[in-house]
Amino acid sequence: MAYICSKYPVCTAFIRKFVIDLLQFCNCMEKLKEAKQDQLNKFEMVKYEMELVQSNSKPIPDKDNADHVVGHSPKFCIEKFQTAMSNYHKLEAKVVQELKDIANKIRIHSITSTQAAKSGHPTSCSSIAEVLSVLFFNTMRYKVSAPRDPSSDRFILSKGHAAPALYAAWAEAGLFPASDLLKLRKIDSDLEGHPTPRLNFIDVATGSLGQGLAIAGGMAFVGKNYDKANYRVYCLVGDGESAEGSIWESIHFASYYKLDNLCVIFDINRLGQSQETALGHDVENYRKRIEAFGMHAIVVDGHDVEELAKAFHIAAETKGKPTAIVAKTLKGKNFPQIENVDNWHGKPLGEHSDKVIQHLKSLIKNQGPLQIHPQKPLKDDVPVVDIKNIKLSSPPSYNLGESVATRVAYGNALVKIAQSNNRVIALDGDMKNSTYSEKLKKFDAARYIECFIAEQSLVGTAIGAACRDRTVPFVSTFATFFTRAYDQIRMGAVSQTNANFVGSHCGVSIGEDGPSQMGLEDIALFRTIPGSTIFYPGDAVATERAIELAAVTKGVTFTRINRNPTPVIYSNDYKFEIGKAIVVKKSDKDKVVLIGAGITLHEAITAAGELQKLGIGARVIDPFTVKPLDSETIIKNINEVGGRAVVVEDHYYEGGLGEAVLSVTALQRNVVVKLIAVSKVPHSGPPAKLMDVYGISAKHIVAAAQEILKY
Repeated sequence: MAYICSKYPVCTAFIRKFVIDLLQFCNCMEKLKEAKQDQLNKFEMVKYEMELVQSNSKPIPDKDNADHVVGHSPKFCIEKFQTAMSNYHKLEAKVVQELKDIANKIRIHSITSTQAAKSGHPTSCSSIAEVLSVLFFNTMRYKVSAPRDPSSDRFILSKGHAAPALYAAWAEAGLFPASDLLKLRKIDSDLEGHPTPRLNFIDVATGSLGQGLAIAGGMAFVGKNYDKANYRVYCLVGDGESAEGSIWESIHFASYYKLDNLCVIFDINRLGQSQETALGHDVENYRKRIEAFGMHAIVVDGHDVEELAKAFHIAAETKGKPTAIVAKTLKGKNFPQIENVDNWHGKPLGEHSDKVIQHLKSLIKNQGPLQIHPQKPLKDDVPVVDIKNIKLSSPPSYNLGESVATRVAYGNALVKIAQSNNRVIALDGDMKNSTYSEKLKKFDAARYIECFIAEQSLVGTAIGAACRDRTVPFVSTFATFFTRAYDQIRMGAVSQTNANFVGSHCGVSIGEDGPSQMGLEDIALFRTIPGSTIFYPGDAVATERAIELAAVTKGVTFTRINRNPTPVIYSNDYKFEIGKAIVVKKSDKDKVVLIGAGITLHEAITAAGELQKLGIGARVIDPFTVKPLDSETIIKNINEVGGRAVVVEDHYYEGGLGEAVLSVTALQRNVVVKLIAVSKVPHSGPPAKLMDVYGISAKHIVAAAQEILKY
C-alpha cells in the first residue's frame, strides 16, 4: 500500500477513506452483534419466565387460604431466571476458540477415520461436533482415566451412527491415541460402526434408533432416587430418530418423574438418510412438542459454543423438570460444497476429503496441545454398591399339593430378594396387580418404578438402571407385550445388560382374555437373544428359586410365569440349578419320556398317570430352564426308555421348548420326538377347554405317547 501511495499520491486520500469506512463498518457490526446478544438474553429471560408460569412445578401455597394455591408471580420467575444465570461465567475468548478448534478436530478425525474404513457417517458427525466439544471439554464432569466411574457424568449417543465423532472426543480427551481412530470398523478393533460396551467408555450399545433416551432416563432415575448423587446424564438424539414413539414415551417418563438431572440434546440437522426429515429445521415445532410433554426446552444454534455452554448451564440450574436443548445444526457443517446438502448420509467424503480437511485445518487457531481439559467430578458422592450373592431372605414356605399361581410366587420372591439387597428394584407397565410386582411396591414403594403402558420405555429404562451395576432390575408385564420391545431387548444383549424380564399370562391357559393377551411367542423371542437364560418354573417353589438365580445371573434373563394356580410339587428345600432338568417321575419300566414346563408339566404328570393305567410307563421331565437346556439329562432318559419322547408346551410350535428339545436330539440315533403345541391363533374360552381344544391337555399327551410308541 505504501508503494502505491508514493507512486500514485492521488490514491492516498481514497485509500485512507476506504480504510476508515471499513473500520467503522466493523465497529458497527460488533455493536449490532452485542445488541443482538442483549436481545437474546432478554428473550431468554422472558421465555424462562413464561415457562415457569406455565410449568407444573410445585405451586406456592396461598397464605390466606390453606386450601388454595397460586401460580408463580412474574417477579418470582424473573428472580428464578436471575438466580439461574447469577453463577454463570461467560466463556473467555480463548476458551471459545479452543472449543471451536476441538470441534473442527473432531470433524477431521471423523473424516480420516471413515476414509480409512471406507464407510461411515462423517456428515452426521459434523453436525454434533460443537455439542461434543462443549460437553466433553466444558460442561461434563468425568474421569478420563476411569470412564465408567460411578460418580462421573454419563453420556449416551442415541444417534449411534455418529460414533466416529464420539470416539474422536474421547481421543482428544486423552483416553487413547488419536491414531487408533484409523482402526474404525476393522475386525480387530472395538471402535465399531456403532458404539458397544466392548469399549470401556461406552455404557450401552446404540444405533438402533430411538432407544438411547429411555436408557438415559433409567440412569437419571437411579442417580436422582437411589444414588442421590451429583452426576448428570446427557443424551444426544438425532432429529430423524425423534419420529420414533419410544422417544416420546421416554420424554413422558423423564417429565413425569421430574428428572432434572437429565439433559437431552436434539440434533436438528434437517437431513435424514434419504430425504429431509418430517419437520426439517422447524425448531419451534420441536420446542412446542417437547414442552407439551413437560420438558424445559431451549432452542440454540448448535454450532455456537457460547450458546451451548449457556444452555447447558441453564439446564443444570433448572429444577423440577428435565431439559431438552433443541440445537439447530447443519449436516456436514464446515464441509465446503457438502454442508446442508442432501444425499451425503452414510458416505465417506472420498475425493472431497483432502480439500475439506485443509479447509477445517485453516479454521483451527491452536495447532498445538489442548489448552483446556475435561473436568473431574466435584466429589465422589456415589455410595458403594454390592449386588453379588443376592439370596432369598427366607426359603419358600409352601405345602406340597397346595395350589399357587407362579405369578404370586414371583411377587413373594421379589420381596424376599429385595429384603436381602437394597438395590433390587421392580419395573412394570401398569400390570403390577396382575404380575404381582405390586408386592414389592407395598414392601418398599421407592424401589418400584411404574413405567405405565409404554413397553419400549419400560425395557430401556431397566437397561439404563442396570448400567454400571447400580441396580438389579426386574421388569414384568404380560409375556406377549415384550414382543413390542423386542428390539430394545435385542440391543440390551448387545449392551451386555443384566436386566431380568418376567412374563406372566402365558399361552392359551390364561383363558377368556383371548389371543391378544396370550404369550405364545415369548420363548422364541428370548431364545434368540445371545447369552440369555430362560427360566420356566413348574411350581411356586421353583419360581422363587428361579428369581433368586436370575438376580445373580449375567446377561438377559426371562422367567415365564403362569396366571392360573398349579399344585406345588417340589419340597421347599429342593436345590435348583441353571441348566439342570428334574426327573419328576420315573420307573424302570418306562417306555416314553414326557417333557413339559409350567402349566404343561402338570398336564404331563396327569398324562403319565393315565398312561400308567393303560400299562404304559411314562417318565416326566421338568427342564426348569429352557435355555440352557439340560441336553445330557434329556438324551440320557430318552435313550433309557427306548428313544421315544413327547414334548408339550403352551406356546406356538415355532421357537419354543419343543424345538429346543428337537435341536439337542437331532443327531441322536433311533430317537423319535413328537411335539405338541398351539398350532393356530386361539380363541377366548375357559382355560381347561382351551387347552383341550388346542391339543395340549393331558388326553392329547396320552394320545401322542400312544402314537409315538408305534414307530
